[in-house]
Amino acid sequence: MDFGGGDEIRFEHIGMAGVVTLTRPKALNAITHNMVKALSRALDAWKTDTQVMRVVVKAEGRAFSAGGDIMDVYQAGPGSATSLAFFADEYRLNAQIARFPKPYITLIDGIVMGGGVGVSFHGSHRVMTENAQFAMPEVGIGFFPDVGGSHLLPDLGGSFGMYLGLTGNRIRYGDALWSGLATHTIQAQYIGALLEELFEPGETDLTLRETFMAARRETDRETLEKIARHFSRPSLDAVLESLERDAADDEFAAKTLATMRLRSPTSLNVAFRQITAGSTMSMDDCMRMEFRILNRMLDGRDFYEGIRAAIVDKGSTPVWSPATLEEIDPAAIDAYFAPLPNGDLEL
Repeated sequence: MDFGGGDEIRFEHIGMAGVVTLTRPKALNAITHNMVKALSRALDAWKTDTQVMRVVVKAEGRAFSAGGDIMDVYQAGPGSATSLAFFADEYRLNAQIARFPKPYITLIDGIVMGGGVGVSFHGSHRVMTENAQFAMPEVGIGFFPDVGGSHLLPDLGGSFGMYLGLTGNRIRYGDALWSGLATHTIQAQYIGALLEELFEPGETDLTLRETFMAARRETDRETLEKIARHFSRPSLDAVLESLERDAADDEFAAKTLATMRLRSPTSLNVAFRQITAGSTMSMDDCMRMEFRILNRMLDGRDFYEGIRAAIVDKGSTPVWSPATLEEIDPAAIDAYFAPLPNGDLEL
């Protein structure tokens, strides 16, 4: 089936399923503009196709998707209409997946971050194996947890989503299941058998239950209680103050505080505000808010500096501007959320 996307993404109609396979294993299945547009066209076609009962999304190689292909953004630089168009279409796709009327099942057997989260976690069924790792690490590259992070993260109980968004830390499939990110966990060896069942007629939830094997939560109760205590505070300053109070005597607080101090101060402030705001917003409104933020991030400095440090000069230390949390101007953060001169993203 040819919905475009070239050799980066494959579409098949097998039995009763529309099957999507990400086919950039050497690039860890980083999401490109071509992939975004092709997947959107496929979903438009399959939405009304009576021969497609469900959509199944999987990937080749050791990663489901390590994120968006941001080197193109770096090379284009500030003010690029091409970069803006990519993110606009990506955000539209995220919203399209969230409202897709049929079961949308992602099989995640490897790392999933950033843009990969956007094409997987807004679907109805998120299946993760013991090889899966989830992260929204954007604050570490001067960006923010986009692709619907403002809709996804606030729904996780115990302020776990705020913790993930502000630290960028990775979690495994047990934490993903018990926090609500994953709907099912299975052993990787059963993926083939599950796929065969999903190609057949039958009730999706029943099919998934047959291979479901509940994973134990990796984060212990004491740590979860600490996360809830520190990250439920009403402001970013209060979160940091709470961690600082405990840092001298508590390894978790000290380590978490040290991690956050490495992140972009601007990104931390934006992420705290977007996740807080997203808790009372619809998916569509979250995507419009994120597009406002995105426009300002593309015109800023930290995002490009973060890409340079992480990818161009691999492993070097980014130089943020402002460099410290104490230097942040609240009015500058407000500006990220202000209406766009040319209007909000059309979904």
